[in-house]
Amino acid sequence: MLEPISIREPINRFVEWLVINHGDAFHAFSAAVLRTLLVPLEQALRGLPAWVVLLAVGALAWHATRSGWRAITLAALLALIGAVGLWDPLMQSLALLVVATVLAVLLGIPLGILLARHDRLRALALPVLDVMQTLPIFVYLIPVLMLFGLGKVPAIFATVVYAMPPLIRLTDLGIRQVDPELTEAAWSFGATRWQLLTGVQLPLALPSVMTGINQTTMMALSMVVIASMIGARGLGEDVLVGIQTLDTGRGLQAGLAIVILAIVVDRITQAYGQPRRRRRERPDAQH
Repeated sequence: MLEPISIREPINRFVEWLVINHGDAFHAFSAAVLRTLLVPLEQALRGLPAWVVLLAVGALAWHATRSGWRAITLAALLALIGAVGLWDPLMQSLALLVVATVLAVLLGIPLGILLARHDRLRALALPVLDVMQTLPIFVYLIPVLMLFGLGKVPAIFATVVYAMPPLIRLTDLGIRQVDPELTEAAWSFGATRWQLLTGVQLPLALPSVMTGINQTTMMALSMVVIASMIGARGLGEDVLVGIQTLDTGRGLQAGLAIVILAIVVDRITQAYGQPRRRRRERPDAQH
């Protein structure tokens, strides 16, 4: 009978080697992310009066949708979360969501552009993206916890890894779908690669890229509850406490707050993904 083949020991030895030799660097990086990104943003959101945040969300929603009624509705939905006493957890979850989404965008869009330009690299990267999207979420947490410990930073990195693949794929797809004749015309007028990218390819691929950002944001938001299991506070913590104490009302209330936050974020990001002409032509009367 053949001996079973296992990759467990090599992987464990590799992670242990990383922790022993580079653990201090990972912890220093974790502290830097907290100190420069997450903590200042979270303190700013929690320190602002609720009406300022609601006004900012309403203004952003109006700019995205060009619909006054929709902007008022989305702001009112967030106000409803505050009305049930979950405003502070909402701001904590929003800060985590913003940081994770920004990091995913800063990494995902350049990687998508790179894959669109190099077919061989794309062929190698697609299986990796498949694994990133299909691997169970909890598997991400094991090495991240060993490298960074408990807290918000491992939650951010696990969220980025889980949420980034759709943005990479859709950025790559959007650039590849740009009409080759337009690309040839730009080359014929002497455009550089950078001018071609910023002046032709990215503007035409913007709806696809914005769809990728929308999907990335939604996947990051779906990590809120799981992130609470490793020390990230926010709305997910109330859901987790509700499960642990069999407090159905508390868990359901926090779960509905997460749904409302998802609706608000989804409507705004979806609206930015539509062509600007359609947003301008959408009258308030239709809503």
